[in-house]
Amino acid sequence: MTSSTNQFLKPLTTQTNSKGNLEIGGCDVVELAEKYSTPLYVVDEKTLRSICQDYKKAFGKYPKTNMMYASKALCTSAIATILADEGFGFDTVSGGEIYTVYKAGVDMSKVLFNGNNKSYDELTLALEVGVGRISVDNFFELALLNEIAQSKDIVADALLRITPGIECHTHEYIQTGHLDSKFGFDLTQIDEAIELIQNEYKNIKIHGLHAHIGSQIFETSIFPDEIEIMAKEISRINKKFNLELHEINIGGGLGVKYTEADVPPSTYEIAELIINKLHEVSEKYSIEPPTLFIEPGRSIISTSGVTLYTVGSSKQVPHGTKYVAIDGGMADNPRPSMYQAEYSAEVANKKETTDTELVTIAGRFCESGDILIKNIKLPKLEEGDILCVYNTGAYNYSMASNYNRVQRPAMVLVNNSQSDIIINRETLDDLVSHDLIPDRLKK
Repeated sequence: MTSSTNQFLKPLTTQTNSKGNLEIGGCDVVELAEKYSTPLYVVDEKTLRSICQDYKKAFGKYPKTNMMYASKALCTSAIATILADEGFGFDTVSGGEIYTVYKAGVDMSKVLFNGNNKSYDELTLALEVGVGRISVDNFFELALLNEIAQSKDIVADALLRITPGIECHTHEYIQTGHLDSKFGFDLTQIDEAIELIQNEYKNIKIHGLHAHIGSQIFETSIFPDEIEIMAKEISRINKKFNLELHEINIGGGLGVKYTEADVPPSTYEIAELIINKLHEVSEKYSIEPPTLFIEPGRSIISTSGVTLYTVGSSKQVPHGTKYVAIDGGMADNPRPSMYQAEYSAEVANKKETTDTELVTIAGRFCESGDILIKNIKLPKLEEGDILCVYNTGAYNYSMASNYNRVQRPAMVLVNNSQSDIIINRETLDDLVSHDLIPDRLKK
């Protein structure tokens, strides 16, 4: 089976240059750190485009496929521009993500709005900018969406999000398809929702079903299982309610390689299973082959991203752990603290050093749990060394915070030896720009 970019630990352009330094996108990583300071998010454009092309090629045998990038993984104007250029639509989960892709000039008919508690303002924005599909999550939202659409004298094109009762073996916080979930209609609630749309909510048109079964998925059988349930439901709904639902959104969730121990399936392997299953269920349940929506996020952006840090202090616990501190940590990458996520790293300026030691990489934030990587073998670290952490494109910047009142890092895009800032580093003035002091407190 053909390999795909999500199966690589490092960006495709990663190499050691003539100086003995790490190089990505034709750019010396040490020089990037000097030029833009650290912490620094770096995105390799070639790797990002490569995985997009993997997906398009893998699903090319099923022409009724709509590729939707899950924006929550990383949503910036430049990233949206690249994804749109590669032919992707966008799965958005907030007004902010909708507005970002809209301002980037994205074709809004290729955008879907998803989420379990969309606000009045967000739904209004989605309708005003012409979002192509709204994935309706619950009865409250059905009523609210119909009310807004009715006030604008339009019909909202929608999918019903369901919980198919499938549980994938990922971290419990990122399982979304099992029965006890905050997301979506239970299978026993679908008929009531359809009846409301047919009889009361005349400003909503349902085109199909949407489900999402988790994230960082390595199990190849789980997507066909999901399709089986959704196709059976569509067949039943069409017959019972005399409808013609013809769209299936199976979400995303394909895993990536954070460490050498991770062996995610390729996009080609997953695509073959999904396409074969779609043909099988179409015949089995006598339905038209459905239009497929698939929403990869992590597997699109993660491998293309790395984060650079500068090494600072260190502490050797007597007869115990050696801690080496960097100038970032849980505020720019909360995943190790939240999910016990594991990462791989190299020292960018010591690629050819063979003398190593076992250390734990600690963050600079005031939490004892701010540990980025436990027990990793690296060349002996000194103040000023540049640490490159791999596979940080997804859910690092997008989950970053200003904890300890620290500015969020800059982000650069690298390609063909050129680097461009795509997110400015926050300044101290940025940190206080929204602060206000009431007049009664001023002296």
